[in-house]
Amino acid sequence: MTVIRNGRKYKISRGMASSPANLSRKQLDEKSKQGKFEGLDDYVAEGVEGLAPYKGQVIELVNQLVGGLRSGMSYSNARNLAELRENVSFRRITQAGLKESLPHDIELL
Repeated sequence: MTVIRNGRKYKISRGMASSPANLSRKQLDEKSKQGKFEGLDDYVAEGVEGLAPYKGQVIELVNQLVGGLRSGMSYSNARNLAELRENVSFRRITQAGLKESLPHDIELL
């Protein structure tokens, strides 16, 4: 399940020994057995529930990677991966060059 908090998507991550997991399991047991629900007083939580940044479906990530690869291939005039290996060379740049190559003097949204 995903939630939106402060405009960002997150996945809910819940350890199966956390209080919410024990509560939902106990409620299911109560419905199936029609027994007395005791609450969480008898349990010691051993897990946690939290939020992890949601990055999207795998296909979205793959599309981004393929788009980046195609863009790099066009910069090096490569029509396939073999040509890319032949045409490309990596260069070391300074910290100042790295800083200059990143977005600067603007406020990112």
